[in-house]
Parts: sequence; structure tokens; C-alpha cells
Amino acid sequence: MFRRKKKEEAVQPISGEETAATGASSEAEAAAGSEGSASPTVSAARAGAEQPTVAAAEPLASGARNAVKSTSRGRGNRVQKVGIVSSDKMQKTVVVRVDRLVLHRKYRRYVRRTSKFMAHDDLGSTTGDRVRIVETRPLSARKRWRVVEIVQKAAK
Repeated sequence: MFRRKKKEEAVQPISGEETAATGASSEAEAAAGSEGSASPTVSAARAGAEQPTVAAAEPLASGARNAVKSTSRGRGNRVQKVGIVSSDKMQKTVVVRVDRLVLHRKYRRYVRRTSKFMAHDDLGSTTGDRVRIVETRPLSARKRWRVVEIVQKAAK
């Protein structure tokens, strides 16, 4: 029904490259692959495509450029969950209970499912606190989460 385009069909040749593409495709690919040996039409097309991005990046201050760079090569979106601390008996580790509602397939009712996560805690949260945890690298055999903030302190 749907057909994927091959690489030759996907790349539209520029008017100057039509003869090179029909004659020897490997030579045209080699010329396009190396920056210095590209034809003038290809380099002009590349230069035209690169100019808007360079012009848009120049007005930024140096601090803003660093902020853009750090977000572009950042660690990605880490999963965040909000739960209640159920145990704080360990040193710098808490057990966080995360509740979620899942629709039952057969009965079409919402069922509460709970998951317990061990999280690294530098903030000093106690049992009953509502905390936000974020995934991180493995810190121990079962600890792969870190407490980012205490959303609500427990009522005493």
C-alpha cells in the first residue's frame, strides 16, 4: 500500500548535478560527502541553508548561548513521580509509595495500583510527606530515584 522511497528517489538532484547523478552515482556521493570537493552549486545550497541558523545564534549573549547548548545536549526528560513517603528508617534513603488509577479492562472501573520506590533523600523528608522523585543513575542495588522536592509536609 505505502512504499518507502529509496535514497536515490528521496534526494532531488540540483540542476548542475543531474548529469553526475545519471553517470556515476558513487562519484557524486563521494563529492557530496567531502566538504572541500563539493561542486559550487552544492556549496552554495549548503551555505544558504546554514546562514539563517548562524545569524539567529549570533545575537544571543554568551550566557544565553551556554544555556542553549546545555539544553540541546542535556540528559533528556527524566521521569518524575509524586508520592508519599512510607518509610524513612534508612540513612539518606526513603521508600516512596506512588498511587495511580488504572482502568480495569473487564469491569470498566478504576482500580488503585501502588508502586514503592526507594529514593535517595538529601532533603530530610519524613514519613507522610508528599515528595517529588526523579529517575537517576543506579545508586545502589534497588535505589534508582532521587527526591527533588518536598511538595507537602506531613501534618503532625
